[in-house]
Amino acid sequence: MATLKSSEKQSSEILVIGLSSKDGKLSIESGPTSLNAKSLLASLEDLGATGKTDEVLKIPFTSPRMIVTTGLGESAPQFSAETLRRASGAATRAIAGHKAADFSLPHKNSAQFAAIAEGVTLGAYNFTDFRGSTKAEQKAPLASAVILSKIGGTAEGKAALKRAEIIATYTHLVRNLVNTPPSHLTPASFADSMKKLATSLKLKSEIYSEAVLKSKGFGGISGVGQGSANPPRLLHISYTPATGKPKARIALVGKGITFDSGGLALKPAAGMEAMKCDMAGAAAIVATILAAAELKLPVAIDGWAALAENMPSDTAQRPSDVITIYGGKTVEVLNPDAEGRLVMADALVKAQEVGNKAGGLDALIDVATLTGAQGIALGTRTSAVMTNNDELSQKFIKASEVSGELFWPMPLPEELRASIDSPVADLANIGDRQGGMLVAGLFLREFVEPTTPWLHLDIASPAFNERAAHGYTSVGGTGVALRTILALLESY
Repeated sequence: MATLKSSEKQSSEILVIGLSSKDGKLSIESGPTSLNAKSLLASLEDLGATGKTDEVLKIPFTSPRMIVTTGLGESAPQFSAETLRRASGAATRAIAGHKAADFSLPHKNSAQFAAIAEGVTLGAYNFTDFRGSTKAEQKAPLASAVILSKIGGTAEGKAALKRAEIIATYTHLVRNLVNTPPSHLTPASFADSMKKLATSLKLKSEIYSEAVLKSKGFGGISGVGQGSANPPRLLHISYTPATGKPKARIALVGKGITFDSGGLALKPAAGMEAMKCDMAGAAAIVATILAAAELKLPVAIDGWAALAENMPSDTAQRPSDVITIYGGKTVEVLNPDAEGRLVMADALVKAQEVGNKAGGLDALIDVATLTGAQGIALGTRTSAVMTNNDELSQKFIKASEVSGELFWPMPLPEELRASIDSPVADLANIGDRQGGMLVAGLFLREFVEPTTPWLHLDIASPAFNERAAHGYTSVGGTGVALRTILALLESY
């Protein structure tokens, strides 16, 4: 991750500036700089520059040694924070292998300044933990960056730089966890490593072993994990502000299937390798709590990571098995590949039990790579939001506009509820195939008290980028949801 500074003077041999266009005419978009724009534009036109988003061009120069242009799209009096975030991230990815760069991008306020800083730090990422002979060939991420700005010297600017580094640190943690192969990331190793991190920040944490889960009646997590040689876990991390009464009490629940083979409903081989990402929700909520603790947010947070590996074996749960979720509701497991909602059900009930003992929850938020139907409905970059509380949903959508992450509200149609009725149990774990994302949300709602403000975030496709890198987003784990949840917590 790149370390950040701010200055009004150039100091590096690499200068990053913005480039836009309108009606075929290019415009250089920058902050403080002494460049000769006219001669530079002529060179850019010769190179066929367009200024489109994700277009990054490197131009040899004298002083500085290299100029890097990053596309901002259509020319505008003012660019959105997310446009600047993506442009700075794209440039940072393009100059991997270099140690330092100055970023002179157009900005008029602290929100835009912060977005540039976030884009730089988020873009400075690669994952080489499991490379051997080819590791030396990989370009190291940009090590440091200076944002050219007058804002950076203010208290608000300094806070924005610190926040950007914290956000990047924990987004990269999520990406690392998602990218780690299942041979090295199991429910136990996930729980142990995250407990260690939580302890280093003086947070309370507890791990429920497979024996405890079974004895306490966590039938969802136990049932999903019983087919694997790597037993399940439930990780609980708790953060309480050091001073003053918390402004709010929040519970976060994350789906942590460290590998999803589908169980006895075995998935096709094509694409199964991406199922190492099925713990992205758990990674996101744990990293969010750690980030909140570093930022010293005045809210109390309990995080619950429901961890299991879904494998086929002679001990795996079978289609038509009936399990008992924590709290007493029974579920007929018609499809062992609809396992995420089972582990989440256990954790949702437990999160409310603990939250109610502490005086009640202001919000219960679950994050899960839950359904393939999410990607069919919303594509690979937009996540879904379902809720029982419109006010909370609207607050979350506003937070997503601040963070730049894409979320879209989806309904929970009552006419689909009957499809998860079971002739032998309280519920079935699947219902109508059409509207499958919504059916999964309805299933989870069965384990949420009507008076508890609740959000369900389905991040199935956006959590793992299987296509080309773009903006500040690398290939593989993306870290989605962390920034928006953090912005929501900050809004309290």
